[in-house]
Amino acid sequence: METAKVQNTGASSALSRVKGFKIPGDVWGGCTAMMVAFPQSVAFGVVIFSVLGPEYVPFGAMAGMLGAIVAGIIAPILGGTDRLISAPAAPATALLSGFALGLMQQSVPPLTIILLMTVLAILAGIFQTVLGLSKLGNLIRYIPYTVVSGFLTGVGLTIIGGQIPKFFGVGGTPLWKVLISPALWDMRAWVIGLVTIVVMVFGPKLTKAIPSTILAIAAGIGTYFLFATNDPAMQELAGNKLVIGSLGSAGSGFFDSIMGRWGDIGELRLNQLFGLFGTALTLAALVSIDTLKTCVVMDQLTNSSHDSNRELIAQGVANMSSAALGGIPAAGTMGSTLVNLLSGGQTRLSGVIEGISALVAALVLIPVIAWIPVASLAGVLLVVGYRMVDQKALMFLKSKDTVFDFAAVVTVVLVALTVSLISAAGTGVVFAILLFLREQVGGTVIRNRHTINQFPARCYRPADDARILEKFGNRAVAYELQGSLFFGTAYQFASALAQDLKQADYLILDFRLVHSIDVTAANKLQIVLRAMHARNATLLFSNVKDALPNGKNLQAFLEQNGVTGNGAVRIFPELEDAIEWVEERILAEVKKQDAVERPPLNLQEISLFQGHAEDTMNDVSQCVLERVVKAGECVYPFAAPGNEIYIVRKGTVRQSHLNVSDNRSHHVSTIGAGDFFGGLAFLDGAPRNNEATAVNDVYLYVITREAFNQLAEGHKRLALGIMAALARTLGMRLRNAEDKLRRVYD
Repeated sequence: METAKVQNTGASSALSRVKGFKIPGDVWGGCTAMMVAFPQSVAFGVVIFSVLGPEYVPFGAMAGMLGAIVAGIIAPILGGTDRLISAPAAPATALLSGFALGLMQQSVPPLTIILLMTVLAILAGIFQTVLGLSKLGNLIRYIPYTVVSGFLTGVGLTIIGGQIPKFFGVGGTPLWKVLISPALWDMRAWVIGLVTIVVMVFGPKLTKAIPSTILAIAAGIGTYFLFATNDPAMQELAGNKLVIGSLGSAGSGFFDSIMGRWGDIGELRLNQLFGLFGTALTLAALVSIDTLKTCVVMDQLTNSSHDSNRELIAQGVANMSSAALGGIPAAGTMGSTLVNLLSGGQTRLSGVIEGISALVAALVLIPVIAWIPVASLAGVLLVVGYRMVDQKALMFLKSKDTVFDFAAVVTVVLVALTVSLISAAGTGVVFAILLFLREQVGGTVIRNRHTINQFPARCYRPADDARILEKFGNRAVAYELQGSLFFGTAYQFASALAQDLKQADYLILDFRLVHSIDVTAANKLQIVLRAMHARNATLLFSNVKDALPNGKNLQAFLEQNGVTGNGAVRIFPELEDAIEWVEERILAEVKKQDAVERPPLNLQEISLFQGHAEDTMNDVSQCVLERVVKAGECVYPFAAPGNEIYIVRKGTVRQSHLNVSDNRSHHVSTIGAGDFFGGLAFLDGAPRNNEATAVNDVYLYVITREAFNQLAEGHKRLALGIMAALARTLGMRLRNAEDKLRRVYD
């Protein structure tokens, strides 16, 4: 798999060159992509089947070619990603070669292993298709980068370890023995492999017209024949372990084995089939991740959007078909896809062209493929494996905050190398869970803590009431919760509340930003409730939602777990409502009377009119209307004309703003006795931007603009004083609003 680096500018220029000529661009792009995918597919097939013995190397070459042909044609026809090239991929190769090696060590016959690999690939294709049909394709995107990095690095090192013996011409010899025994090395093999590596690495600097893989293999074949001029044995295919070998005789034997293996399916035992499920699921995940990772990169380069689920269905059907015909599993590969893009490919037709080109190449180049040196293929795969190693993971060591991420990468790599890729996949899943838990536990579930004298409600109160709340407001504490309340954060949550549980008279818990909650957290809430009741203190909840982001009904969940539903906890729609209720209780306790029992205020008690002569107040009384609004009734609706100002004599009025995005009313402010509302629209004459509703029976003084203008003609000083008071009060409210907004963002 090539990891050619592509800049957006390069992609754009390539597209612009073929704009308006999609079919010529797709043909050239598909043909060029085939020159990258085809030789690598042959190499991957050889890697898998060479584990079974040297005589199966030609079978591997045939399987690799079939994988490139079948998947290359079927996947783009059914898929939904333009320019994507599907061909045998490195992760699947590493897993299947490890799978075959494990069975060989158990003395399982090679033909049975081939049969099991066929069934394994078909099962993986089925799993991919089911993932796509179940709309679960997007979930693969959420696998942590560290897990993917560790796994791909493990795959790369596995490929490198498996190819080193072939690179030195001693395939089948354990790696450790090869490394400590230079005497075993075949000089012809490692020279051919070295030439291949050099050309593959530096070839793109000489020319980009021909893919580096083709140049490298051609250089390897050329070097081989230089040696062959002095060694007649190297000029023969029969018994020649330095090259792939004749595919002519292998072809009939290969297809005979395909037909024979289907007849042997019934010979497999159930325990053998069931034992394949875990490996098949891992294989499906590997090729799916490889495919979708390529799709995401293509989206970024071409400003497009792929359909993950459709692509998984297409890849699943392609892999089932490939396996049924004897090919190895495939995936959307990065290197050949990028080559297709830069060569002018624009649609899915380019992928089909790649598959057809691979078929033509297989038919035409069989004599040439037979002479490809095994060491040359090993050299290609050594470069591929090296490029799969994620060296960026070393950057995690630069910060103590990412040391655990580096440990995750290293652990997955070590398990892949010492146990198996299947075990590494399981280890990766475990680390994914641990990484998630670390992030959840590491973050705080307490977004904000404040007493109500630090952050009072949006309720405008008389100066005397404001002073009382300023003095006694520290008796009530509000906690704004966030994130996930679960067993990992329950202790942190309980510890944060510990001190206030001992001294607060009112404790408010706001759930607006809570994403999820579990039984452990519910149990902690029960403990909080019992602690508050033991002191005759009051516990309040706000924003207890019907549906959390994870779909859970918070209200029903708390009731089912005995936290609410018995009247022990007071529940309010919003945090502001809870704070207002607490403020009213504190005011009632301090004043020894309930606020709603006060008699309606008269004109002389309203701060706007205090200090004026009796005759002036008589004139004021002539232009002031008295109005009573019953609880729940509307004082004025949204967008009503702003030609009146309202002064509250008794009761409470709630102002709300209609949010157009969700068509819900959101609390703006609460107005109590002695204060006024509607002043802004009264001043500028614009329609009202909120609505006002009576919380309880409200007694109002109402001044129309016409009446105010008449009053101003006879009492200019009074009118000026009223306007100054309005401006001063509105300015104070604006300042308070800015302060609260700043606290929210802080």
